[in-house]
Amino acid sequence: MDAIQALILGLLQGITEFLPISSSAHLILVPVLTGWADQGVAFDLAVHLGTLLAVVLYFRQDVTAVTRDGVLSLIRRETVGQSRLAWGLVIGTIPAGLAGLLLLDLIDTTLRSVAVIATTTLVFGLLLGLADRFGARRRSVDEITLADAFWIGIGQAFALVPGTSRSGVTMTVGLMLGLTREAASRFSFLLAIPIIVLAGAVKLVEAFQSAVTPDWSAFLLGSAVSFLMAITTIHFFLKWLNAVGFWPYVVYRILLAGLLYALIIGGVF
Repeated sequence: MDAIQALILGLLQGITEFLPISSSAHLILVPVLTGWADQGVAFDLAVHLGTLLAVVLYFRQDVTAVTRDGVLSLIRRETVGQSRLAWGLVIGTIPAGLAGLLLLDLIDTTLRSVAVIATTTLVFGLLLGLADRFGARRRSVDEITLADAFWIGIGQAFALVPGTSRSGVTMTVGLMLGLTREAASRFSFLLAIPIIVLAGAVKLVEAFQSAVTPDWSAFLLGSAVSFLMAITTIHFFLKWLNAVGFWPYVVYRILLAGLLYALIIGGVF
């Protein structure tokens, strides 16, 4: 892997991980369209670590409070501060964790096709648009119940299919449950932390089992770029969210799906 490839893939991961447009789809499509060799699980691990560091650093106060209150609630056996949010994040992570264990082989083979990506990009993009248009948008993060967290977690499990978008589908379900745009986005970003840790653990095992010699310079470049782009993306996404809503991303997904379908019909894929 050369520096240009590492730079571009790091940029893509950093930008798309937290926008509702599917990072996995872009990391699959770009090597296919450019003729690059697959970057491998070790590089994927490196850029995911970059985005993990970005979300933890950006939401460091929330992460500290949620972790502290969650532990205290266990010790005291009662609700403490943001402990309900902490347990909501745990419950929201379980469905995707179980689905990943059960469907890992299917996800890594059949579900990585361009046809699947085109379909999920279109369908889940339209669902996001409908949720943003018709959602009540009245409830804050503090009003998220454990039942809400469970349904958002079910949505997150669908994001294992490339093109769905983890952030997109969790925000969609949040909006459908009546959360405000900011609440749905903030919960989605916090929910990214445990799922990226789990995905990183799986990729770490795969990387150790691989016989490929790590390209440490490419990994470092990709990780650094993904970190910088992710923390920038989170900041401006939240800053502009109420002004622009989700429709720019919906339109992008429709256009991308249309392009992919045209390439499929044209015999490119």
